[in-house]
Amino acid sequence: MDISIIIPVYNEEESLRELSAWLLKVMIKERYDYEVIMIDDGSTDDSLRVINEICRKNVRFKTVSFQRNYGKSAALQTGFQIARGNVVITMDADLQDSPDEIPILYKMIMGQGYDMVSGWKKKRHDPLHKRLPSKLFNFTVRLMSGVKLHDCNCGLKAYRKDVVKSIEVYGEMHRYIPVIAKWAGFKKIGEKVIRHYPRKFGKSKFGMERYAKGYLDMLTIFFISRYARRPMHLFGLLGTLIFLAGFGIAGYLAYEKWVNHVFMMASRPLFYFGLLAMVLGTILFVGGFLGELICRNNPDRNRYLIRTEIEKFDKKFKSNPQQQQRRQNPQNNPQNKATGQGNGQQ
Repeated sequence: MDISIIIPVYNEEESLRELSAWLLKVMIKERYDYEVIMIDDGSTDDSLRVINEICRKNVRFKTVSFQRNYGKSAALQTGFQIARGNVVITMDADLQDSPDEIPILYKMIMGQGYDMVSGWKKKRHDPLHKRLPSKLFNFTVRLMSGVKLHDCNCGLKAYRKDVVKSIEVYGEMHRYIPVIAKWAGFKKIGEKVIRHYPRKFGKSKFGMERYAKGYLDMLTIFFISRYARRPMHLFGLLGTLIFLAGFGIAGYLAYEKWVNHVFMMASRPLFYFGLLAMVLGTILFVGGFLGELICRNNPDRNRYLIRTEIEKFDKKFKSNPQQQQRRQNPQNNPQNKATGQGNGQQ
């Protein structure tokens, strides 16, 4: 199958028929072997009824319906698990993303060798209070992750199949899929300027709280990608440094008391800072140690993503059958006959 298109849906009943007709037009024109997976994320309007109506008319449209609203990340992860296409396209259901961009994204994946291509809404039809925080958010992501994208949170993206089968998205981490893909070993991530349309129906389902959640999710991804298998490297190092700082303060206060005969040390703020540092350092170190014990008992501790696997073989003799035959039958080797080897002659 050429393409799987995954569309999370939450209260978008007005736009679904137009979107499905637009997708069908593009797929027929390009003659793709395709499937469209609509994930109903617990909609409270008639979105599910409209989706079922679309699926009855075209067997290439499929649906998964959640019992309640779990969020966009859960919808995408479910779509990733069941997608069968060589290229997986994700897009929103609000008609702000254009299906006409799909053929170009498909060619960038299959023809130019990209692992992932993210859309860039260079000219956005959103209010200022959404655009400014978005620019700050994308700048922070570029700075912390090294992924050079202008619009990391764009809903329109294209992936190679093995990318979506190798990553896991949950919580609010759909905003960081390019970062997750990069840290999973998929380095060739591209970007394409796309056309962004004004919203025709309804209103945005995301409020300002998404930026606070996004910041916390960024820290979570940063920690998990680097220290999930070795927590002692983070907590142990921080604990050791903080404990040594507190120990140094304690040593200084002891020197002042016993050498310089300065009294009333317990009443000085520095004494309590040193004590707090040693206690905090010990807690962090022990936390890192417990994390290592938990990781050791994790059944997925030795699970790795493998790109290719080549069996070991003898290149020298398999590439030249005559040499292999001479090796097995030394009496037939002309060099052995000349030197008298192979027949017991000296």
